[in-house]
Amino acid sequence: MIYEIRTYNLKPGSVPVFEESFAKGLPAREKYSKLGAFWHTEFGALNQVIHVWPYASVEERADIRAQASKDPDWPPKFDPELMVNMESEIYTPAPFMREMGGDQALGNIYEMRVYTYKPGSMPEVINRWAAAIPHREEYSPLAAAMSSEIGGLNKWIHIWPYKDLNERSEVRAEAIKNPNWPPPTREFLVKQENKLMVPSSFSPMH
Repeated sequence: MIYEIRTYNLKPGSVPVFEESFAKGLPAREKYSKLGAFWHTEFGALNQVIHVWPYASVEERADIRAQASKDPDWPPKFDPELMVNMESEIYTPAPFMREMGGDQALGNIYEMRVYTYKPGSMPEVINRWAAAIPHREEYSPLAAAMSSEIGGLNKWIHIWPYKDLNERSEVRAEAIKNPNWPPPTREFLVKQENKLMVPSSFSPMH
């Protein structure tokens, strides 16, 4: 299993227009494979939409995208002048991660945390996270944890759903008291980023 994370940076004010266009085109696209998640940012890098597509392999991704590109109703009808740029990265899920997609009512906001680690450290990072995650999930569920394979390398994404910002603050304050959290990976860390996202009305994870 792999996940493609597509991040589109849009011009200010155009996110609602893009989401409306995407929703209209989505039934045509889902004839070929299902959407995993769709969010837009509220904190962090603004005017972004982020959509996640699960595939069995890189080869399946190429085949499905080739088929979908021939559909007259895909891609969405959207003014290209409102698009600033598009990014795509391929991620491999951690062994302890649940599959994305389906109908998962997990939260009203999602925090995506992106950590960049030193080259060569990812296997040990994943081992340490695997040991720590059960302790963190005593407080709230993990939506995703993945390492990058294609695109920006040595990146580790973990995504956490919350009911609201207050719950996020409360959960994080409680979790940090646990001696088994966070996992001891600071020696490998190069950079940390985060963004808070809101699921669209059609997102399978909401």
